[in-house]
Amino acid sequence: MRAVALVYLLFLLILPVALICWKTFQHGLGPFFDALTTHEALHAFQVTFIVALCAVALNTVFGIGTAVLLVRHHFPGKRILNAVIDLPLAVSPVVVGLALILVYGKFSSFGGWLEDHGIQIIFSTPGMVLATVFVSLPLVVRAVVPVLEELGEEQEQAAQTLGAGRWQTFRRITIPGIRSALAYGIVLCLARALGEYGAVAVVSGRLVGQTQTLTLYVEERFQNFEQPAAFAAATALALIAIVSLLVIKLLQRKAD
Repeated sequence: MRAVALVYLLFLLILPVALICWKTFQHGLGPFFDALTTHEALHAFQVTFIVALCAVALNTVFGIGTAVLLVRHHFPGKRILNAVIDLPLAVSPVVVGLALILVYGKFSSFGGWLEDHGIQIIFSTPGMVLATVFVSLPLVVRAVVPVLEELGEEQEQAAQTLGAGRWQTFRRITIPGIRSALAYGIVLCLARALGEYGAVAVVSGRLVGQTQTLTLYVEERFQNFEQPAAFAAATALALIAIVSLLVIKLLQRKAD
């Protein structure tokens, strides 16, 4: 069984990634850094990190608030909300992109009204942020909810009995208690946001030098037979994923 699992991982994961790394560095480090320091590549990095950081910030605020709402409060529709949060895990990212175009595109009522007032969502950074927020929506929530349930309400109730306000209790009791889980969810959300392709590809328009993320840059360069640049960008994404995985493992150990 171990041999079957190792062979499966070898051909599915290890071998393809190793080949990309070999193609990237077969002529040394110089071509790798040259490919990643072009204007187009640097702009793709910039757009990728802007979109990812905005999505992580929004999902962190939403994730903490929703986790507290689900665990600490009882209200009508709680089960529906709990189920809807997992919807992005089941819906194809391409469907998400198409849905955003139908809502925020210039030919829709709402999207047309926004564009008439100088606010462009689709084929611009805000639309890419919305798409990335949607696909990474459940990650912070699902990381924080189990820890909040395990903590219970005793410490928070004790703090409120001693005169602490809600915000003071949240800041000094709740946040320290969920700190490791929150960091774990943020890293997961960041990794998911950095590697998003489907939804972003639909809403971005893939405009080179304008709305091109690193994943779109890899595809565009490969299709244009600029393989060194494509392999270099793909390797950079793989390295970011490996670092994220190491951080996740470290956070898991601290949480345990």
